Amino acid sequence: MNSSVTTGDWTCVCRIGEIVPDTGVCALVAGEQVAVFRLADDTLHAVGNVDPESGAAVLSRGLVGSLGERVVVASPIHKQHYDLRTGECLEDAALHVHAWQIRRDGEHVLVRRGER
Repeated sequence: MNSSVTTGDWTCVCRIGEIVPDTGVCALVAGEQVAVFRLADDTLHAVGNVDPESGAAVLSRGLVGSLGERVVVASPIHKQHYDLRTGECLEDAALHVHAWQIRRDGEHVLVRRGER
């Protein structure tokens, strides 16, 4: 898990080069685990790392892909797909993860809690 540095509302969680394209990493931000993903086109997404179905902190290790127009991560445990933009579970509307705000500042990847 990556350590983080907070500046204002935003927390620097890693450098862009530390995330292999189409994978994720986990960062601890204010006591909460955040799964941070980098797509092949360098688009960034961040959601809560805890799988709401199992309670395990594993989403950063899930498979990233797309279902139709939606960019998703598949939970490694029960295989539910979570929309990386909204945190919504495609298979069960009762399940969701928080979608964090994310941005890039040069080589740094920053996140903040709040509405996306």
